[in-house]
Amino acid sequence: MREAAAEGERERCEPWRVSGAWRPGDPQGRRRWYVAGKPLALEAGGELPGVRLAFETWGTLAPDASNAVLVLHALTGDSHVRGPAGPGHPAPGWWDGLVGPGLALDTDRYFVVAPNVLGGCQGSTGPASARPGGGRAFGGSFPFLTPRDQVAAEAGLADALGIGRWALVVGGSMGGMRAVEWAVTHPARTGTLLLLATTAAASAEQIAWSGLQVAAIRADPHWHRGDYHGTGRGPVAGLAHARRLAHVTYRTAAELQDRFGRTSGADGRFEVDAYLDYHAAKLVRRFDAASYVVLSEAMNAHDVGRERGGVRAALARVRAPALVAGVDSDRLYPLCQQRELAALIPGADAARVIESAHGHDGFLTETEQVGALVAELLAHA
Repeated sequence: MREAAAEGERERCEPWRVSGAWRPGDPQGRRRWYVAGKPLALEAGGELPGVRLAFETWGTLAPDASNAVLVLHALTGDSHVRGPAGPGHPAPGWWDGLVGPGLALDTDRYFVVAPNVLGGCQGSTGPASARPGGGRAFGGSFPFLTPRDQVAAEAGLADALGIGRWALVVGGSMGGMRAVEWAVTHPARTGTLLLLATTAAASAEQIAWSGLQVAAIRADPHWHRGDYHGTGRGPVAGLAHARRLAHVTYRTAAELQDRFGRTSGADGRFEVDAYLDYHAAKLVRRFDAASYVVLSEAMNAHDVGRERGGVRAALARVRAPALVAGVDSDRLYPLCQQRELAALIPGADAARVIESAHGHDGFLTETEQVGALVAELLAHA
């Protein structure tokens, strides 16, 4: 861990980039792009021109497009679900143990599609993207998004790929918010549904934690109201602070105590602080602060019942066979939220429990348990 901390310290101090966003001219990696033919009308009003989504696929689409699976990532994820780090992909696949030949999402059978969310920073239109018709980044003028806007863009991607109905839509955390929006907005296009460590509506506590992270970014002297792209200095310290805050909520008190306790190094610095610095530095290298703000605010806006008569009425629209699962040690998205989803989605079983010592991150780390849920659902597809 001391070596990891040293690496984090070097990265934190190196003025290497304003942003970790993917930019035109960077290696493409496995990305492909969908470009919308018209501006996207936004739920809060106005529209977003020049929409494009970066996405990756694995497997082969069946002639009748019946084997397509949509995988939706969490806040700081991207389209790179499977594969090594390399040119264009600063981190390895975040669900490598779930997607691939012979795995739960068997790419010899299924056509797996993973888009980078609208507002993100790894190839999709976001604050770091150039405005249509000009080289200047959207920056602070990037519009407010909701998960419904993001799903609307993903529906355009599905149309472009010729996919009228997904065999499975799966997502965890922020990805789960979009997955439930898919099932409510497009019930006929959602064949089966797997919701992991997510909720029908963001809670006050989740909004509060997110607000602290956004405030840390906006307090950075290099934030410049979001218009820092092209200035040579970005709010990387604020983004690092946001990640430290977030990472504590993603793990558990017991895990942190077991791993680090009160242990400190020769410099007197606590090991747990070095651990948080390491993860902060990793995120700064591959993410954009303004995207973090936009996506955090979209998560805070999540309420599947808004303008639909409430959560119960909205979830009654779901027609897909559904499984909902939570992590027993998750203190950020507690099991009561998944139990509510399972109780209100017609025909859903009682919420399943993923056993993990890793808190909210358990939906990412416990691939064997998640894989069993995927296999169960796909038996209905």
